[in-house]
Amino acid sequence: MTDRIEPKTARLQLRQWQDADREPFAQMNADSRVMEFFPATLTRAESDAGIDRQIRHIEKYGWGFWAIERLEDRKFIGFVGIKHVADDMPFAPAVEIGWRLAADAWGRGYASEAARASLQVAFEQLGLADVVSFTVPANVRSRAVMEKLGMMQEQNFLHPALPPGHPMQEHVLYRLDARGYTMPKRA
Repeated sequence: MTDRIEPKTARLQLRQWQDADREPFAQMNADSRVMEFFPATLTRAESDAGIDRQIRHIEKYGWGFWAIERLEDRKFIGFVGIKHVADDMPFAPAVEIGWRLAADAWGRGYASEAARASLQVAFEQLGLADVVSFTVPANVRSRAVMEKLGMMQEQNFLHPALPPGHPMQEHVLYRLDARGYTMPKRA
């Protein structure tokens, strides 16, 4: 097993998944607002399988899509992190940065804050050359986070997991390379 990394920010703990996360994660994945830019909401079984995939990735590499806990009340609010993309993605191999937060955690800067901590791991600890992120073109909230992080839009592509003609098949790819990464100022 690889040493596990658990970034922390002023307001958030990015941590390993716990069994107690399963219920709030399933509720989040059943929320049509949260899943607006995904093909469908998820069942409890699909949501649990997603956690299991993240746990396996973290066990293998020491990093991945971490559960996010708000420090002030220890509440689970979603996930943020970095992980390897599927081999069938047109830009693979690559490491993506991604996030999904419960709707009641939106608009507070949590996604950007946790994503910056994830980029710090990617570039400062792991020495990655670049990180990608992607979403459907209409997802302006996630695209705004990508741009706040300094990521640059590269190209549109057809997501291989979605059938031809699916209304969400087209995705936009963003990338940040190590040269464009700015280390956070130390307090």
